[in-house]
Amino acid sequence: MGYRRRDARPRLALWMLVALGDVVLLLVSVGMPAFVALLSVVTVAVCGVAAWRLSRRPALAREDAPVVAPAMSRRRA
Repeated sequence: MGYRRRDARPRLALWMLVALGDVVLLLVSVGMPAFVALLSVVTVAVCGVAAWRLSRRPALAREDAPVVAPAMSRRRA
């Protein structure tokens, strides 16, 4: 019965961190300084997360919209 408490929020997965590290290593191998490569990858990732969160905000924060629950999620008495 643990499925009821599952957290469905998106998380930064381990494979995403590995991919960002690979991008940093690739930029360093091309000749870019390590600090600049790390700073640029982190900046792009933070901007992407901020844009994603700002794009989802109006859909989540509507107060005048009625709340509609799917028929299968309603509990039976």
